[in-house]
Amino acid sequence: MAKRTKSIFVLDTSVLLYDHQSLMSFQEHDVAIPIAVLEEVDNFKKGNDTLNFEAREFIRLLDKVSINQNLQEWIPIGGKDKGKLKVQMKQSATLDAEELFNEKKADHKILNAALALMEEFPGRKVVLVSKDNNLRLKARSLNVPAEDYLTGKVNNVDNLFQGRSQLDNISPLVIDTLYKNGSCNWQDVVSSKPLPNHYFILRNAHESSVLCFYNAAADKLEVVHKTSAYGIRPRNAEQTFAMHAVLNPEVKLVTIQGIAGTGKTLIALAGAMEQRSDFRQIFLARPIVPLSNRDIGYLPGDIKSKINPYMEPLWDNLKLIQNQFQEKDKEYHKITEMVESEKLHITPLAYIRGRSLSNIIFIIDEAQNLTPHEVKTIITRAGENTKIIFTGDIFQIDTPYLDAQSNGLSYLIDRVKGNALYAHVTLEKGERSELANLAGSLL
Repeated sequence: MAKRTKSIFVLDTSVLLYDHQSLMSFQEHDVAIPIAVLEEVDNFKKGNDTLNFEAREFIRLLDKVSINQNLQEWIPIGGKDKGKLKVQMKQSATLDAEELFNEKKADHKILNAALALMEEFPGRKVVLVSKDNNLRLKARSLNVPAEDYLTGKVNNVDNLFQGRSQLDNISPLVIDTLYKNGSCNWQDVVSSKPLPNHYFILRNAHESSVLCFYNAAADKLEVVHKTSAYGIRPRNAEQTFAMHAVLNPEVKLVTIQGIAGTGKTLIALAGAMEQRSDFRQIFLARPIVPLSNRDIGYLPGDIKSKINPYMEPLWDNLKLIQNQFQEKDKEYHKITEMVESEKLHITPLAYIRGRSLSNIIFIIDEAQNLTPHEVKTIITRAGENTKIIFTGDIFQIDTPYLDAQSNGLSYLIDRVKGNALYAHVTLEKGERSELANLAGSLL
């Protein structure tokens, strides 16, 4: 059998800042890092953002694998099944990307490094790997093969786990049993054992229905009742399931995915406040994604003034919950008191780093803007009696190097489904207003 020729993968800066261990992910193939990429990574090493962390970790990893080695030559990445690594110093080729695109910039130097490798190794496939869509398009326009970094990507988001199912033509006897006893054997409804905490809408031909979920500990389907939390009452079956997941003390990790207006954040926050006495503190956080990818430092004012515009949607949800009550009601004043005492704390996600995650309920909004590594970092810091709730819309990505397949929320839903500590619900029905629903469906 002929020996397969190893490919050479040229890694862009965006890949290394997405996953600092990416150079270890290409099996027996070789990896080249253009010198322009090292220069770009160096610009990211200072700071407290995830990109800065990834930059520092990549620099440490590269230093470790290359100790006492000359990076201008091919060196082993590590392990007999791994390929080799080099820093590509040559950034010129017969075809000059800087001249063709009439601009001297790092992206064009990276393209030139790939072109130089193609000339140097004409018998091998050279592939540029980048999270930057436009750079991949530029590469292909120069006949340079280019692809996205696929490690951590969910293959088919259209079939992403929804956490719920609707079953029709269910026997009226089963539905009556659920209402009478509060539970039934799952074998009476489905042929194979459901995933833990999977939710069901059961209907029969007579239009009677029941909401239930699979309780893995009891090995039964149990009725899910429509339960309100701090004045917020679910408006549909999906929201009822989401509220149940948030309020279920046996579930320590919840994801709620859905388009704008489906009530993700509102349900998570109301459910958390309903359980306020069970936790030391409630954290509500979201990643800051600056406009035009500019750092918030350019905004005027102190740090509170800088971050308030990004936190405003969270305050809006809190005010909506508070306005369910009259000003004279104790629940109304309790919310103000919780905010002032920081029992309930709204903050950018970056400001949570380094804090203890024990005995808290932690809501992360807009989780689709997190990388898989960020999601893992948050969850692995959970201590005793901590519950974590991620909410977001995987089709509304605000960061340039993530998409519906590669963001942390999709990754989490795909990887953790089936665990007894986890519950997920996808919300589809908008409940903001008739006008908002009209725009969502027709525009």
